[in-house]
Amino acid sequence: MSATAGQAADQRDLAERLGIKPGHVVQEIGYDDDCDEQLRDSVAAGEDVELVDEDYDDVVDGVLLWWRDGDGDLVDALVDAKTPLADGGYVLLLTPKAGREGHVEPSEIGEAAPTAGLSQTSTVSAGKNWSATRSTTAQAFARSWQTRCRPHAVFARRGRTCTIVHPPCDVHQRSLRGRRKGSVNGG
Repeated sequence: MSATAGQAADQRDLAERLGIKPGHVVQEIGYDDDCDEQLRDSVAAGEDVELVDEDYDDVVDGVLLWWRDGDGDLVDALVDAKTPLADGGYVLLLTPKAGREGHVEPSEIGEAAPTAGLSQTSTVSAGKNWSATRSTTAQAFARSWQTRCRPHAVFARRGRTCTIVHPPCDVHQRSLRGRRKGSVNGG
């Protein structure tokens, strides 16, 4: 594999890690001189991915929101970022990593996202100096759990454990009935 082909593969891998799929329209908000050009190139290099600026006035699949401590009110920025989202859309909040100028504490993101009507789904390294926190609308997050075949799912939120419960499928319903009767094997 040539160096150029290897670099292209690395760029696609970064876009895939961020959850950007072929054909997505991704709006970029908060771009400045300190933004990671390799990350931007990775997003733009995706198959049929269109990276548009903040003046774009149509529906988008995702938003790249570059954010630094001192940029203003994060809740307001997240609310504005989710406005153009299509059903099932996502916001990728890009913040400087710990120890870098403009670092935003994870607890601040954890408090701002639900206030803005978003549910955090993951945080990944998005380059040498940036972290990406992926969030979806609360409705899209709830729908994603309802489509899975599980009696319950557990996730961490603000330091305590919460449980999301939905009606289990037939297989799990039988398993739960067995456990209620005191059965060891659940059947």
